[in-house]
Parts: sequence; C-alpha cells; structure tokens
Amino acid sequence: MTPTSTTYTNAILFTPEGPVEGSITVSRQVITAVSLASTTSDDSASSDRTIDLGGRFVLPGFIDSHTHLLMLGQSLQKVQLREARTPEDIQAALRAAREADPGAQRILGSGWLYSATGIEGPHRDLLDAAVSDIPVYLDANDLHSVWVNTAALAELGITEDTEDPIGGTIARDPATGTATGMILETAAQQIVWPALACQATDADRDSWLESAMRRYVASGVTSVVDMAVAQDDLDTFQRAEERHGGHLPLRIKGHWFIHRRSTLEENLRQVAKAAELAESTRGTSVRMVGIKLVLDGVIDSCTAAMKEPYVDGTLGDPIWDRDALIPVVAAADAAGLQIAIHAIGDEASDIALDALEAAYEQNGHLERRHRIEHLETVTQENVRRLAALNVVASMQPVHADPAMQENWRAVLGDERIERAYPWTEFVDAGATLALSTDAPTAPHAPLPNMFIATTRKSALDPNLPANLPTYALSLQAALQHATKDAAYSCRAEGEEGSLAPGFFADFAVLESNPFDDHPEALLLNSPVLVVSDGRVRFDAHNGYEEAHTTDARTVHS
Repeated sequence: MTPTSTTYTNAILFTPEGPVEGSITVSRQVITAVSLASTTSDDSASSDRTIDLGGRFVLPGFIDSHTHLLMLGQSLQKVQLREARTPEDIQAALRAAREADPGAQRILGSGWLYSATGIEGPHRDLLDAAVSDIPVYLDANDLHSVWVNTAALAELGITEDTEDPIGGTIARDPATGTATGMILETAAQQIVWPALACQATDADRDSWLESAMRRYVASGVTSVVDMAVAQDDLDTFQRAEERHGGHLPLRIKGHWFIHRRSTLEENLRQVAKAAELAESTRGTSVRMVGIKLVLDGVIDSCTAAMKEPYVDGTLGDPIWDRDALIPVVAAADAAGLQIAIHAIGDEASDIALDALEAAYEQNGHLERRHRIEHLETVTQENVRRLAALNVVASMQPVHADPAMQENWRAVLGDERIERAYPWTEFVDAGATLALSTDAPTAPHAPLPNMFIATTRKSALDPNLPANLPTYALSLQAALQHATKDAAYSCRAEGEEGSLAPGFFADFAVLESNPFDDHPEALLLNSPVLVVSDGRVRFDAHNGYEEAHTTDARTVHS
C-alpha cells in the first residue's frame, strides 16, 4: 500500500538561520510539518512511513533559474570541447568523432573557448583540416556563436550574397567577402539554429529532454527556468508532461524567446504570443511565465555592448537599441509577463534599465518581477538603479570560473576586469540575487556552482588563482540565492525554495554537510536522495526515478 505521508527524520536542515537538526513530514506533494530537534513534537508517530536520513544535510531542491533544457540534453550528445586548450586539441576531437561514426551526416560539437583557437582565431580552414567531407557545427561555450566548416556553410546556403540579420554577423574575409566560418549572435539564432532544428525529430527532442531532466534531478535540482523557449521546446515539454502523467521530475517555467525583427509589429506579435501561452499554461507543471530578450552579445567575441572600447577598438553594438526595445518591454510589462533581459556589457545594462524605467512610467503601478541576466560588467550606478527598480540580478557563478577567464580578460584589457561578476555589490545595494548556471554554456551541476560562488576559484582547474575573491559569497548566502531567491526570481517564493509547511516537497539530501567541510568538498559532495513533488526521484542506490517504488526505511551510509 502506497504511504500517504512520510517523515524524514534525523536530518540537518538548511534554514535561513543556518543548519539545524530536525525532521520533515511530507504528505502527497507538500511539506506538512518541519520539526526541529529542540521541539518536543514527534510527527513521525502519525506518518505512514519513517525514513532515517542518518544525520545528513537536507536543503530545498536547487532551482536553476536560467538554463536551456533541450540544448543541455543535446549538448550531452555532442563532441565535448570545453577542455580543449589548443587548435590541435579541437582537431583531434573532431577526427576522433569522425572515425567513431563513419556514417554520420554531420558532426556537432559544443563548449569551445576562444582561448583554444590559437592566434588566428576560429576559421573554417582549421576545421576543414580535421573534417572536410561532412558539415561540422561547433557551438561556442557561450552559445552566442557557431563555428562551422566549409561543408556546413554550403549546407546552410551561405554565400557572398547572404545578408546579415539585424544584430548578427556572418564573419567574412575583408579582402574576398568569403564567409570565414564564424556565425555570430542573431545570425546563429536565425540561420543555424532553425536549419539544425529541421534535422531533429520529436523523438530526438524527447530524448534530449529526458537526458537533461535525469542529469538535473540526480544533481539535486528540482525546478528550472528555461530562458529561450521556442515552439519545438514547448511541444517537447508538453509531450513529457503527458508522458509523466502530469507530474514531471522537474518543475519547468519558460520564457518565450523574442527575436529581433525589422518592424515593431513583428516584435509585438511575438509578445502577444507569449501572453497567450502564459494564459493557456497557467496551473500546469509546464508554465510559460514571460519573455526573453537578448540585448547584446558576449565579451569573449567582443559583441557585448560596452561603454568603452575593447582592446581591438570596437564597442559591441546592442542587438536591441532603445527605440526598438522600449515598446516591446512596455507591452510585455502591461501584459503581466516577466521580462528577462540578457545584458552582459555595461552599456547593455544601461539600455535595459532605461527600457524598464520607461515601461514603469507608461504602465503605472503593477506587481512586477523582472530580471536582468548575467550582468558580467556593470557600473556601480546601474547596480543601484537595478536595486531601486526591484529588478532581480540573475547571475551565474560558473561563468566566473577562472578557467574561462583568459580571453574574457584579454579582450577587455583594462580596469574593468577588476569589477567582474560583482555579486556582493547587488546584495549590498538591496537587490535580490538569483544564482543559476545557464547550462549548457557551463556545467549544470549546482554544487560546483556553489563552490565557485563561495571561493571564486575554479571548479575545472584547481591550480588557478581565485577570480576577484572579494566578491565571494558565504555558503549560507550562496545556498539561499540558489534556492529561496531563485524561487523569488520566477514568482514561486510562496511554494518553492524553502523547507516549510505548505511548500512543495522538493528537497535534496546530501552525502555530507557542506557547513562541516572545507570548500573544496563541494566538488565531491553529491545527493544521496532527491525528492520532488513528494516523490523520491533519485537515490544513490536505486538510481533515477526508481526509488519511489521502494519501501526503504533508512538511507544507508
């Protein structure tokens, strides 16, 4: 007989005041009681089942409040290039992939860093030297550009006459006009992504989603916000919802991706579509909650919009200028949608905040929960402006990993690198800071993310010095920013992100108490049990989504 209530006893619970001994009682999908060791109540006496956690640490399920689910799932099947350090490393990986699958129609790779492309930088000739007979598509680590070989350019139909879309660039040889193999920003989003999407089947997408959900749950994540939802993504989410009987292993909220088009009418039509989806998915386990606008590019490719030039003299043009952005933001704000604006460069955050201020003035008093994503370089004045507007600072510690900073620092090359990823400035100004990963631009696992957040050291290369450790967070603060504050960032603070009665029973049980360990132990720590929606979705002994059928009475050491 399936138990209707379970008490998890002998636990160390994460609370706003710090770790305390206690127990959690769960009935169906929600937490019905949280008892501390200092109290005399015994909720286990009235439960159908008791599970002894053996003194292990329990925290609310992590909420990855900025991710890309299908991209993550698909990236797991691509050639992994994040650890490549030289052009030769990249070429060797491609040759190995070609030899391993001689019948492949194309090679897809992900994660390459600009610092690994050599003095000449990414060029189709380098890829052709490794694989020339089939198309090669390599996503940059930041997902803002795709590096392709000559065969891929031909497959895409890119010629000297192909025009750049607004906000995008097909890199060309200045002497000949021939495409070099680098496709940046909206050119990647509007040319490469749709072309590759046509090559994928629904079965492929279902597989990518299941893979991403499995990886997330096993790492302690119980809720995500997908930040670039298109129709294929939403259809895949809803098929999974039906497949799982309306109870997905992960709670999914989505932001509809708004492409920059040439007319205001086209842009506003996309906002109207997002509003329709938000209404039609209300109350489901897959909810569309807002829109996503990519205002600028990234620093590594010098496409983030900056106030002062990069080392090469460029500034980086915004994808959305103020005149185009303000009416779109105002329309979404009036419709009650959450607005998430990608703004990495310091000029980009200026434009984003100007647009939000204009929308507030136009629409008057509303209940809002808008966000700015990444904020890798930002002026102190804009930190204060963001806090005053109650805009969430959505940031990713994994992007500050020292192993990913060599090219980032080189292209800025001045004092701006000394105020990089200033997490504590936002907190000190009174803003809500939500921590996430932006997977697959970085590893999805939350505990290494917490290691970087609390040390500013590298989770990939322990030999590197910390990246501006003055901006490091305490462990207590980092965990709160990745749970409670991440819930706030997606209007879920009343039901997710805390261990409290009435909240969803979403939590992770870790192998060891991170407050008792040295920081590096976060890189080795892992969940032994993950509960979502009141169901055990993962345990270290039975695996993913198997343990809910068992009648375990203790979590064994």
